[in-house]
Amino acid sequence: MGASPGTVGSLERRVFASLNGLPDALRAPLWLAQTAGVLAVPLVVAAAALVLRHWRLAVAAVLLVPAKLGVERDLLKVLVPRERPGTTIPGAVLRDVPSAGPSFPSGHALIAFGLVVLLAPYLRRRWVLAALTLAVLNSVARVYLGAHAPLDVVGGAAAGIAVAALLNIVVGVPVRPSGRRATVPG
Repeated sequence: MGASPGTVGSLERRVFASLNGLPDALRAPLWLAQTAGVLAVPLVVAAAALVLRHWRLAVAAVLLVPAKLGVERDLLKVLVPRERPGTTIPGAVLRDVPSAGPSFPSGHALIAFGLVVLLAPYLRRRWVLAALTLAVLNSVARVYLGAHAPLDVVGGAAAGIAVAALLNIVVGVPVRPSGRRATVPG
């Protein structure tokens, strides 16, 4: 079981089929949700952080881009050779995504969950939950679109959490007086 042998097990295929087989009416909103994981999003977050004078967040968000590329391409895709659902799952519905190529981990999930961890020290709880919801929808969307199998997005999410936690340690996070979050309206 697991992603390491490069195969997709029966449980993972069933989860994939349940998400990938959702109605086509969800295509537009889920396509939009998957954009939360594109490589430019951390740079947009960094720009907003600069405007709000959250220097550490800006640095961490910029560093997330090369960290993502290194962990995804130079480490995990090498350690876990796994192809996209168009190659490994018969009957996969592909919605404007590649049918072949390396699949583990999902770089979109890595970015989306990494941003949740980077933003958490700066946001109030409800906004952290909103960011987490968007990250989960991003991962669901990647499976729905046929770009990734479920373990690909789980691996991407775990890698994103780990990378962002390390970045938070390296650049530091704001100290919260009286247990409150740093100031961001909401």
